[in-house]
Amino acid sequence: MNKIQSIEEVAKAVEKYKAMGKKIVHCHGCFDLLHIGHLRHFQQARQLGDVLVVTVTPDRFVDKGSNHPAFPEGLRAEALSALSCVDLVAINQWPTAVETLRLLKPDFYVKGVEFRQTGEDYTGKIGIEAAVVKEVGAQLQFTGDIVFSSTNLINRYLSKFSDEVTKYLRLFRGRYQIDDLFAVLDRMESLSVLVVGDAILDDYHYVNAIGKSSKDPILALKHLSSDMFAGGAVAIANQVAQFAGRVELLTVLGAKDHHETFLRESLSENVTPRFYIHPDAPTLIKRRYLEGYALTKLFEVYIEGDTPLPRSVEQEMRGWLTEHLSRFDLVIVADYGHGAITDGLVKTLVDSDAFLAVNTQANAGNRGYHTVSRYRRADYVCLAEPEVRLECRSLHDEIHPLLDQVARKLSCGKMAVTRGKRGSIMRDAEGDTVEVPAFVFNAVDRVGAGDAFLSVTAPAACLNAPEELIGFVGNVLGSLAVEIIGNKHVVKKLTLKKHITSIMK
Repeated sequence: MNKIQSIEEVAKAVEKYKAMGKKIVHCHGCFDLLHIGHLRHFQQARQLGDVLVVTVTPDRFVDKGSNHPAFPEGLRAEALSALSCVDLVAINQWPTAVETLRLLKPDFYVKGVEFRQTGEDYTGKIGIEAAVVKEVGAQLQFTGDIVFSSTNLINRYLSKFSDEVTKYLRLFRGRYQIDDLFAVLDRMESLSVLVVGDAILDDYHYVNAIGKSSKDPILALKHLSSDMFAGGAVAIANQVAQFAGRVELLTVLGAKDHHETFLRESLSENVTPRFYIHPDAPTLIKRRYLEGYALTKLFEVYIEGDTPLPRSVEQEMRGWLTEHLSRFDLVIVADYGHGAITDGLVKTLVDSDAFLAVNTQANAGNRGYHTVSRYRRADYVCLAEPEVRLECRSLHDEIHPLLDQVARKLSCGKMAVTRGKRGSIMRDAEGDTVEVPAFVFNAVDRVGAGDAFLSVTAPAACLNAPEELIGFVGNVLGSLAVEIIGNKHVVKKLTLKKHITSIMK
């Protein structure tokens, strides 16, 4: 009999075994990089009954980081089927064992000893599975023997990281524990955060090149499909909402083509928006055309207004800020230079006592006209390296003295500079810096990576976390963000924790 079967075939086989009076034992997991710990786990589990069924997490639901799975689901199932103590193997159809337990209704569901303390399971999966085990009349059992970590073995022997990053991680693990990182992320839940900035609609159009126009020397493209994502300050608010307990958003929409319904529907549940209307402009759209297969960006079109925000709207926004800023632990300013943040708003923000995290971005719509020095104060500044160089009017000088220049101008206590594939540099109030490498494997789209970095590092800076820890968490979140096309979805807190765990083991 072929041990590897579909989940439906396994369910039928289990019914037959039960009719024969056999006791069914079920184990479930990723089982990536099979090792002696797994073997002893299965041997002990098999002793509890007559038939051992092992289900494998499919590749698409393995969320332990970019290093995983090291082996695809077919090979993992094949390795398990080679074990004499295993009777049936199936690749699961769902993210967890919950549906499978209800389908198989085993007599015993067996996990390793490391899962015994369900209160320490930050994913919550074991607690949920334990409830379903009870629901189907099974018993939850734990094996107790030598424990290895597939993730640790993969990181040590099959890591995709460069030697330089691997060496850095070895040193970082000596300075910080997983609990240190999780403690900062969990403390963010106590924060009340206001995000102020430009609302942007990222309009993606996927095309194929079909040739040169017959009459003009231009490339002809065939339209395939399109997506629209809530970007700019809206995307930042959504990402911050994965960590903070309460988030409010202050932004500007256009009176025509405002897309307010779409934006409201795009917001996370714990984000409260406050939209102001520019009467003579549309809501800013950045329309990007991408080659449909490789997702290479071909060109970009801005759909925006040319008139400044009316003074009456500015005064209304400043009045609201003056009245409500004291309610927030953290104010994140996402200034893309498209007019939502006027000089008057800047003055109101910097004159307040709020913990101010500032990010200004240079783009095609404002290059050369928009730098961070329009803010004379900030508690935390987060910039990309080109924006630091633009502020200092320096293309080739060593970067660290430039950070000192910007920090002095803004009297900021903490500063971060993102550098793409070179990671980030973190600077403290005394001028000491630490460089944190990037952890990227699969960069699909860099749009939104800097915003994601800001979304987690600003709350961490507000909580006065160590600079290196701030940069580490920011780079990990950034590495996940570049795997997402546009701002299609945010990175969940649990996903970030799993990725951190994967890297730290």
